[in-house]
Amino acid sequence: MRELRGVGASPGGAAGPVYRLAPPPALPPLAETVDPEAEKTAVRAAVLAVAADLTRRADIALEATAAEVLRAQVMMVQDETLIDAADIAIDGGADAPHAITDVLAEHRAVFEAAGGYLAERVSDLDDLRDRLVAACLGQPMPGVPDPGHPYLLVARDLAPADTAGLQPALVLGLVTAEGGPTSHTAILARTLGIPAVVRCPGILDVPDGTLTSLDGASGVVVAGVSTEAVDTVNADRLAEVERRARSHGPGRTADGHPVALLANIGSARDLTGEVEGVGLFRTELLYLDRSDPPSHEEQVAAYRDVFAALPGRKIVVRTLDAGADKPLPFLRLADEPNPALGIRGLRVARQTPSVLSTQLGAIAAAAAATDADVWVMAPMVATATEAAAFTESCREHGLPTAGVMIEVPAAALRASQVLRHADFISVGTNDLSQYTFAADRMCGDLADLLDPWQPALIALLASCAAAGVEAGKPVGVCGESAADPQFALVLAGLGITSLSMAPRSIPAVRESLAAHTLNECRQIADAALAASSPQAARAAVDGVVGRQAKITVSH
Repeated sequence: MRELRGVGASPGGAAGPVYRLAPPPALPPLAETVDPEAEKTAVRAAVLAVAADLTRRADIALEATAAEVLRAQVMMVQDETLIDAADIAIDGGADAPHAITDVLAEHRAVFEAAGGYLAERVSDLDDLRDRLVAACLGQPMPGVPDPGHPYLLVARDLAPADTAGLQPALVLGLVTAEGGPTSHTAILARTLGIPAVVRCPGILDVPDGTLTSLDGASGVVVAGVSTEAVDTVNADRLAEVERRARSHGPGRTADGHPVALLANIGSARDLTGEVEGVGLFRTELLYLDRSDPPSHEEQVAAYRDVFAALPGRKIVVRTLDAGADKPLPFLRLADEPNPALGIRGLRVARQTPSVLSTQLGAIAAAAAATDADVWVMAPMVATATEAAAFTESCREHGLPTAGVMIEVPAAALRASQVLRHADFISVGTNDLSQYTFAADRMCGDLADLLDPWQPALIALLASCAAAGVEAGKPVGVCGESAADPQFALVLAGLGITSLSMAPRSIPAVRESLAAHTLNECRQIADAALAASSPQAARAAVDGVVGRQAKITVSH
């Protein structure tokens, strides 16, 4: 057996034979003679073929998040600037496959240099390149293997088109050599409920067919396990799935302390299964890849679809989280040397206040037409002054419950002052980790710094929770850390009042909370806070949980 260690990206255990993603098409030698018009026609035919294939995949995707990602790829491949650049390369002597490769290589370099959201799109560009080249060469589109039985999928990284089409009954788990815990691969794996480990060195050296196990929480991958071990892991997984299927009701600790379990969604299509409400309604999907902003009427219709689906329940709407690192053409923002630290989130309103004003008006109109309990929060709030201005704007639009996201360390450190103005706060642990540790979310080499078990992050969470208790106001967590059943115990013990995650993650968190009293959760949180490293924090919590279990059995 050989033990490998990566970064846990989607919790759960899985085991089976590994199979690699099919390799991309090999680029042939440059043609000696080129008919420019024929090659330009080939480029356009390839674009049409790839766009049609991605659209088909989006239409049959199991999750709305996956479908939105694929439709964004369709917009990218149909971009006229890409086609025009390929024409220029062809006029310079390139054939269609080489023109596409060269043009997308230039785009890739620009995206990498920009960092942030654009750097996230590098794997999307690589996928589009491979699909376009395959179409030009008349080869099958690269994709996921189908050995005819369940298996673990191994890849250097996965493109959205590959992840979106995964069938959980066939693909038991994912292991990638690259990527990070907040990549599209990780997010879609969690959405689909597929255990996943990313950034796992050595996984590409494991031969196809090797029986392997993975732990999507710890990031441990063991190659060369026995058939008995595979059967045990999968039996445990099936039992867990069945147990979760029987899990219902609101989130509570064993002694009845409420911890609301809410859903992270991008549209009404993401509302699957039983949910208490929505803790993060991402509205930017309505804005992406558009040259003009969505109209008031269009926004009202989109918001109303979600609100009407959950009458009487809490829905927390995040206002537009976009800007220089998520470029929206209609914003017409200037280029920035460091987009992650520039005009994004609430800061967009400094330059184009009408975007926020129109959105708040649309949210208010949609809320008035339904019975949902609509809350609104702004992303990238750094100061109490910003919180006060946003809250006042919400009040002016008739929105009674206004809060802010805590993603900037300055806001976390001054949470008490922020809560003098805001009705609630919600911690986005993904970005809070990024800014606390000065570690880009998409830099796989720094994935260890983005671990939510980092004691410094837990200390900031504790500070936010304490501020909420002092103010008597709710404090939620809507980052990916909320989906970790073990970390949920830490959050409950700190005093966090709600946890928001992908709907498929809710049952496991519900079961975890139900197995511990509030006092036990507080002991668990104290152990995590006192640790010196993420590994020590996990070990300390495991130790406390183990002791608590022994005490329970003895009684």
